[in-house]
Order: sequence, then structure tokens, then C-alpha cells
Amino acid sequence: AARGESDAWDAITEMDEHNRPIHTFQVCNVMEPNQNNWLRSNWISRQAAQKVYVELRFTLRDCNSIPWVSGTCKETFNLFYHETDEAHGVKFRPAQYTKIDTIAADESFTQMDLGDRILKLNTEVREVGPINRKGFYLAFQDIGACIALVSVRVYYKKCPFTLRNLASFPDTVPRVDSSSLVEVRGACVDHAEERDTPKLFCGADGDWLVPLGRCVCSVGYEEIDGSCVACRPGFYKAYAGNIKCSKCPPHSFSYGDASAICRCEKGFFRAEKDPPTMACTRPPSPPRNLIFNLNDTCLLLEWSPPSDTGGRRDLTYNVQCKRCGPEPDHCQLCEDELRFLPGPLGLTNATVTVMDFSAHANYTFEIESLNGVSDMSSFPRQVAIITVSTDQGGPSLVGTLKKDWASPNSIALSWQQPEQTTLPIIDYEVKYYEKVLKYSVYDSKAPSVIVSGLKPATWYVFSVRTRTAAGYSSYSPKYEYETTGDCKYLRPSTVLICCTAVRPKNRVFCMTLIICHSWYFKAKMTSEDKRRANYQNGHGKSIKLPLSFSFTYVDPDTYEDPTQAVHEFTKEIDPSRIRIERVIGAGEFGEVCSGRLRTPGKKEIAVAIKTLKGGYVERQRRDFLREASIMGQFDHPNIIRLEGVVTKSRPVMIVVEYMENGSLDSFLRQHDGHFTVIQLVGMLRGIASGMKYLSDMGYVHRDLAARNILVNSNLVCKVSDFGLSRVLEDDPEAAYTTTGGKIPIRWTAPEAISYRKFSSASDAWSYGIVMWEVMSYGERPYWEMSNQDVILSIEEGYRLPAPMGCPVALHQLMLHCWQKERNHRPKFTDIVSFLDKLIRNPSSLLPLPESPGEEMDYPMFISVGDWLDSIKMSQYKSNFMAAGYNTLDSVARMSIDHAVCLYNHLIKNGLFLKRSLNLNWYCNMVPRYFTTLLLTH
Repeated sequence: AARGESDAWDAITEMDEHNRPIHTFQVCNVMEPNQNNWLRSNWISRQAAQKVYVELRFTLRDCNSIPWVSGTCKETFNLFYHETDEAHGVKFRPAQYTKIDTIAADESFTQMDLGDRILKLNTEVREVGPINRKGFYLAFQDIGACIALVSVRVYYKKCPFTLRNLASFPDTVPRVDSSSLVEVRGACVDHAEERDTPKLFCGADGDWLVPLGRCVCSVGYEEIDGSCVACRPGFYKAYAGNIKCSKCPPHSFSYGDASAICRCEKGFFRAEKDPPTMACTRPPSPPRNLIFNLNDTCLLLEWSPPSDTGGRRDLTYNVQCKRCGPEPDHCQLCEDELRFLPGPLGLTNATVTVMDFSAHANYTFEIESLNGVSDMSSFPRQVAIITVSTDQGGPSLVGTLKKDWASPNSIALSWQQPEQTTLPIIDYEVKYYEKVLKYSVYDSKAPSVIVSGLKPATWYVFSVRTRTAAGYSSYSPKYEYETTGDCKYLRPSTVLICCTAVRPKNRVFCMTLIICHSWYFKAKMTSEDKRRANYQNGHGKSIKLPLSFSFTYVDPDTYEDPTQAVHEFTKEIDPSRIRIERVIGAGEFGEVCSGRLRTPGKKEIAVAIKTLKGGYVERQRRDFLREASIMGQFDHPNIIRLEGVVTKSRPVMIVVEYMENGSLDSFLRQHDGHFTVIQLVGMLRGIASGMKYLSDMGYVHRDLAARNILVNSNLVCKVSDFGLSRVLEDDPEAAYTTTGGKIPIRWTAPEAISYRKFSSASDAWSYGIVMWEVMSYGERPYWEMSNQDVILSIEEGYRLPAPMGCPVALHQLMLHCWQKERNHRPKFTDIVSFLDKLIRNPSSLLPLPESPGEEMDYPMFISVGDWLDSIKMSQYKSNFMAAGYNTLDSVARMSIDHAVCLYNHLIKNGLFLKRSLNLNWYCNMVPRYFTTLLLTH
């Protein structure tokens, strides 16, 4: 430091109490008036700073502790600075310096403090700036104080280097104006790219503020701990974004790091339009069971689909024809001499009709199967081959059909084999039917057959035809025969008496008659009768039926002509009665609109209208109307109601009741926290009631989720969207097995994901997810977990935790719905009953405990009385009430004395040995120390 007009500032080194040296500049000329002592710093480079901070640490003596200095002693000193572009050397001119501030001490010391070696350090910080030159000097002016300058620290503030949202931001110096922020654009880290321009703002105090934008990991990289890491071999990532690397699809693999796509195994391919997420596939095997049927005007070729479709669904067939001469090697393409209906190429059905063929000619037809990757394979394509001679004639007709014998359920037939046949007969086909029902077919190798499974005392029509390599003959004349009638035309009560009178092992036979009887009655009813009868059965009214039964769902896919199901289960609406008002959404097949439906003699009602967009093919029209054929069979207040369809004009429309509040998931998100628990339970009860109705009809929804529940203005929830559903067989343990299609992973039971087995039990699992959605006000199940992570987590036993504020009983019901064993899940009948108990007993809707370690596994009990009944202690209900144990929550916190007393009672009465008591449930109802007692016993 340089000194100014006097040499009063002295550089002194002292030792502190730890015997460490302290270097100071001191001045203490307090006896003489008019002091002007200067101390100047070396030249300081400002570097990148525009504003600097000066931190002073000093000691100052109290003037009152110094005798005889009245009027000459001061207790302050002054701080100055001077900007320059370079150092001045030893020259010092006070006039060039600008005053920063007068510095005063908060703490001053006295003579006594000196004796005790107490240094009362003061720390003061002052701002200097803005500074525009390359550097500056600091100067300290003493005007008569006793002061020691211990340290001077000069610094500036900056926002330090940081990583945010996969972008790096450099050191940044803030602006002088404290109200103005510095905008800094970040640079994406390695293997990342901008999704939105990443920005941060540097504040005056050196803090980063207001993060905007982000970077995402590039193709082949995933985010781990703030950086983008390459996908390891066997994994890939096809799109940029903050998603994880995915395991390679079946029949593909990635052999290096950072793969954007998995390469197909040898013999497998991925078509140009296939997404990277799709498994690699291969060409199909050839068609099977190729046969033909020849008559005077046309040739019908039929075949079965290939045994191996290659893993794809875009299966088509090509037919190539060759006309051969007497020698097998002399063949040429038929070219345009034959006409194929619908065509020779790109067939989607396993049949084709050939017209305009020549008589007395030999044709060879080659049928090949193709899919989307057939053109990518270098292997020769396999084909199915059949040769047809147009002069060999068709098979001969059989002789007279004779009835050999008959029983209530069977008829034995025989016939004469044709005397002259050009080709050997392969087998016979027998067609039979009731006069009012569609026919069935029996195949027989011999000229006789026993047709079983018939109805007693019923007339059947039979005819038969032969099949050779040349195809089928025409059917024989029709013959009518009747089964015998032990129970013919019995009234239902008589049938029941018959069933109770026979021996037990024969009782099944009579019950079969009852079931057949009710089915036959149902088949003869109109669709309107079915709906009316079904509605009355479900609402306590009675109608005259031959037997007591409930209707089951009929799968539209079982109809030979799908339009027949539409006509049977839906009502045609005159389009002039429909007024479309506005578009409210888009469906898979076209727009969804709201509008009004006018019915003569009734009040005009609001409806939703699904339309089929123009340019559709017949398959799309059939799939569009399939959902209407399903909905038309349902009549329940918690199932969306079908008003009718428009099929005889364009556009084709499905008209359903209008639900003002839309889908349940979006409705809950819009009204987060607005409903009471009882209101939410009421919504869940309505959904469960609708699902019980569907389950009772043997119907499996397969896509139960909050997005497929609609809500009207009265908060009534109704199940909708029947596009994925299928019929369940009569066996209650049966499940529908599907061979393709997308599965909503987050809502689907494990057995349905792994084995594609759907049942009412898998719908119960989905219902548990819907419960979680409702209680969390539309939150996404499993949050941002990938589908693969969801599957693995469920397999490892993970289940969704209770949403915030969810009652204990409701979360327990969810956990019951998510049992791994589907047979252990509750039936919808049980769920409706359970929710009804909750609604009648609101005190059972307690929130889950929030303290650590207090969460307990409650069984499906609503009240203490229910629980006591289950452990054979009904007689103690009044004792529990008197002791204050009136809720399950209070039982779970039972005192040790009461727990031991209860334990002794159960042991004394041997209840732990009875299968009626579920010990695990009981142990979960009391504190952990009680469980220890049981285990010790």
C-alpha cells in the first residue's frame, strides 16, 4: 500500500490468541487535530465484473476510553476508489478519488479490552460500481481515529456454471441494475437436442431464476442422472425424448450401444411402414386344406388360412392359374381366358370363384399366402396346388336316407352309396335343421351317421351330399324325421317334478331339458321381447315365461350375416327425426356429434350421434355397427342406452343417450377436490352395478377404465365403449382368449396381459384401477412408468398405494380386486353389496393413517359387528360398544389387556382350529404384539 500526505499508517504484525500472525495497517494519531492520513491499495483488475463488493474487517477504539483527546479523536474513516485502465505506480493524487462511504464501527474496544486481548472486529460491505475501466484503486482516509485495518476483500457476484433440463449454462455475471435479469441460453449436453430452447435468467445476487425450455436425449440415448447415456445392447430408443430405452421387440436385437432400432433376426423382417416398436415378422406358410367344388357354370376354390401367419394380420392370397396339356410338363398361364371373382390377387377371404373355364381341360391352381413382409424374403414362396379337370364330372347323388332308429336326443340315419363314381368318395356331409332354426352340418366317412344333441319330440329335416377330390355333389332330397318324446310338451312344473323324482345321477338329464327348453323359447322371441323381459327381470316385475331364466349376451360375431344381429338388437331411426347440432369429438370411424332426437308423441331428447365417415369399406361398416349390436342387448340405468341406428341412408349413424359431463376421467380432473367421499362412492357404486349386470349376462368388457365411463348432469355414471368386449362362455370359470389387438396395460389383469385370457375376474381387476382413478380425481395409474415397468412391478407384487385422503375400506377393496389369483377377486355382486354397506355406514369411510408404520391390512368388513360375526363372537357386540370399540380403526388400536383377553377367549373356544375363521384377517385387526402371542401359541 502507498501512503499519502503523512506516514501515520503503519504495517504491523501481531499474534492472535492462537499464536497466529495477523497483518494489519494501523493509525492512531488522536492527540493532534486535523488528521489527513491516506492508505492506498495496489491496482485491482475488475476482470468481468461491472459491480464489485468491498468487505472491510477492522477494529476501532472508543474515544471515551482515551484521556485528553476531547475534540481531536474521531470514530470513523472514509473509503474512496479511482478507476484507471492501468496502474499508476507510486503516484497518488487524492483529488482523483471518489468517495464511496464513511465507515463507522458497530463495535469499539477500550483500554480494558486491550488488557484482556479482546479484539472486537467489525465487518462492513460496500458496493462499488458500475466500473467501466479495466481496473481501480481503493483508498482509505483517516481523519483522526484509532483504527486497525485487519483485512480487505474485493469480490464480485456471478451465477455459477450449472446443468438444468439436460442443458449446461456457463458462469454469468449479473447486470449492474439489480431489477434487470440476464437471459442465458443453455447448450444441450452431449447426445441431447433441443425440444424447446433452454433458458435461465441470472439474478443480481448470483442466483439462477426462471428456467424455460428443455433438451431431450437423442435417438439411442436415455436420461440417467442428468446426462444422456447410450442404450445398451439388446435395447433401443427410436425417438428423441425423455423416455427410457426399450427392450428389443421379439425376433430382433441390437448389437451395439446407442441403437435407434433393433435389427431383425435372420428370416424375419420389418415392413417399411412398421413402427420400430413392432416385432419382426416373417412370410406366412402356404394355405391349407385346398378343395374345389365344380358345377356347370363355375368353379369354387376354398382353403383354410395358413398354420403360421408369420406374426402379422395383413394376410392376403394370390391365385395363379395354369392350363396343362396331356403331358404334365406342357403348361402355360391361363392369362385372361378365366374370370376370377372377386379377383386373382390380394384376396382377403379364403375363397375365390372361377368363371368362363373351358370344358375338357386341365387347370392347375396355385394359391400363395402373403403378408406385409413377403416381398422382403429371398426364400422361394410356398404355394398350395390343386389340379382340376373340367371333364371328370361331379360326384354322384346318394340313395334314399333311412331312419334306422330314434331316441329323444338322437336319430340314426343310413343311405346307399352311389353305384358309379368317377373318383373315390372322401366323405359325406349331412345337413339337418329344425324348420325354424338355422342348419347344422355333420361329416361322416361311412354311409351312415348318428346325429345327437337333438330335442325330444321335434321334427328335423335331413339331406346329404358326397365329396370327392372334384368337390361336393348337390344335396339329396330332403327327408323329415322326428325324435321320440318322453317329455313332449310337458309344462314347466311337470318337468320339475320329473327332475325331483328321478335318481340323482339322472337328474342332470332333466336339467338339460329345462335349459334347452328356455333357450328354445328365447330363440323364438323378438329382440324387443328380449329387452322387455330382461328389463322386467332386473326391476322386480314379472312376465309369463315358460321357465324362470335370465337372458345372456349374444355375440354378433356368431351370426353368419352380421347385419342380422343389427336388425335383431337395434331399432332403425328415420334420419329426419335427428337434428345434429355440433361436433363434440372424433371417434375411430368418424365424428361424434351432439344433437336432438324427436320421437312422435314423446318429448324431444338430447342424444350423442356417432357417424361413419364416407369412403368406408364393408368391413368398416360391419365393425362400426357391431358395437350397436352389443349395446342394443343391454337395458340398465348404469349402461349407456342405445336409442337406435341409421343404416338405410348415409351417413350411417349410431344414436345413444347424451351424457352432459363427458368421460369420467376428464370430468374428475376438471373438478379436483370438489366432491365428498360419499359422492365418489356413489359414482363407484353405479359403475359396479352396471358391471354386475354385464357380468350376470356373461359379458366381458375388457376395456373398463374411467375414460370409458360417461357422466350425466346428475352425476350418474354409465359404462360405455364396447369395442373390445367379448362374450363369456356358460362356464363361469371360462375366459375369452384373443389372438391379437392392443391391450390397455395399466387397466388389465396380469393373466389377460400374459395369456390374453379375459373374464369377469379381469374386469374386476380393471374396476379396482377405476376406483383408484376416481379417488385420485383422474390421476394416471402408475404415473409416468412405462408399460413394461408396470408389468414387471405387478409381477413383483407392487400395487398402487391409496390416493390422498382415500378411506381405508376403499383401498382394501382395491387390493382385493388386484389379487393375483383371479378366483380370489371379489365378484361384482360382492362389490355392489360392499359399497352399499359403506354408503349406509358413513363412519366406516375413515381416511388411511398417515403416520409411518401405522398402515394396516383391513379385511372387507364394514363394521365391528361384521367382524365379530366372522370370528364367532356376536354375543360380545354390546361389550365392545361399551368399551369404546365402535369402529374398526379403534379395534386396530386395542389395548394389550383387552387383546390378551380376546386371545384367551379364542383359544378357549378353539376358534383358531375352525376353518370359518381367517386367522390372517384377525391378526391384521390388532396390534403387532398380539400377533406375537398367536405365533407363540
